[in-house]
Amino acid sequence: MTEPSRRSRLRAGAARFERAPSLHLLLTVVGALLLVGLVMVLSASAGGRGVTDGAATAALVRHLFFLVAGAIAFAVAMRVPPARIRAWTPVLLLLCLVALIAVLVPGVGEVRGGARRWVSIGGLTVQPGELAKTTLLLWGAHVLALRGRTVRRGAVALLPVVPVALSMAALLMLQPALSTTVALGVIMLALLWFAGTPSRLLAGLCGGAVLGVAVLGWTAGYRRDRIVAFLGSGDELGAGYQSRQALLSLADGGVLGTGLGQGRAKWDYLPNAANDFIFAVIGEELGLLGGLAVLALYGALGRIGLRIAARTGDPFLRIVSAATATWFVAQAAMNVGYVVGLLPVTGQQLPLVSAGGTALVSSMFLLGLLANAARLDGVPPVSPWPWRSGAAGC
Repeated sequence: MTEPSRRSRLRAGAARFERAPSLHLLLTVVGALLLVGLVMVLSASAGGRGVTDGAATAALVRHLFFLVAGAIAFAVAMRVPPARIRAWTPVLLLLCLVALIAVLVPGVGEVRGGARRWVSIGGLTVQPGELAKTTLLLWGAHVLALRGRTVRRGAVALLPVVPVALSMAALLMLQPALSTTVALGVIMLALLWFAGTPSRLLAGLCGGAVLGVAVLGWTAGYRRDRIVAFLGSGDELGAGYQSRQALLSLADGGVLGTGLGQGRAKWDYLPNAANDFIFAVIGEELGLLGGLAVLALYGALGRIGLRIAARTGDPFLRIVSAATATWFVAQAAMNVGYVVGLLPVTGQQLPLVSAGGTALVSSMFLLGLLANAARLDGVPPVSPWPWRSGAAGC
């Protein structure tokens, strides 16, 4: 095949992608990621010395439970009028702040691995930090959509979203949960950017955020050990153990992988194989091609989300759609980044793929809102980037 014909086919494929209904594309990509997650969670949970078939089945059933709960959340968010969701965002914010405080109370919050991040409600474990990300995104989009073009007026653009986000971050760091705090910062910056906040203010916030993360990362011993291990001078059997095992898993996978279910890392070599490091299992069993396919799905999800944001006329849905797409891509990039050794280990899950829990349900709710906005697909945008032209206040 000649080079011109190859380019023609790529252009034709891109054109078909652009013409396809956003809702259909979104459902396809989300369904593919959920299917990958279901298969890989089962594969990663089936390994380990002393792990029985019953234990692997229990892990799968737990994941399926949260997957069904997430599907219900997706359907609700897709069908409920956005105005009704907006009306509930202040209440959700208040409840979320109460939950973040309650999890710090001895006897209420559960301690695992030295962190107090979980609350049991009727036998169901909930992680308020994951709910905080979704709540900030929804409430922040609601407030910024109400303010419209006034967000372009100097430092007043930072009120009240930034103080509330900082309050949430402070409560999260008391758990401690630096990875969730970083994700919260990404969501805050995405909200402000797509609402039209002046770039100079965002640049200052980004600089302050990077400095804050560096200080927080260096002041705690276990986080400092992870940074030292990332820089290549740490103990490979200590803080650098997971990173090294992840790289060995990826190396074993090669281009085509060892085969589904045939990976060795999950046999007690790689901790948290079904959660934080599930991409290493994907790379080992499905190879480079499988890993690239998963990354392509996240890239498509981000592109679809931004296209939906550009085409919807509802300012609230516009900001929610753009910020949600940014958050998913950024969190996937952070997870893959530390698995392949480009970033220090932070504990971010791979969205929709890692073993289910509160994160899966809250993520599906946001994707349901994205699908809600996709139903308005076809309305031509005012400009290619309407959020930067002040259209959020239309």
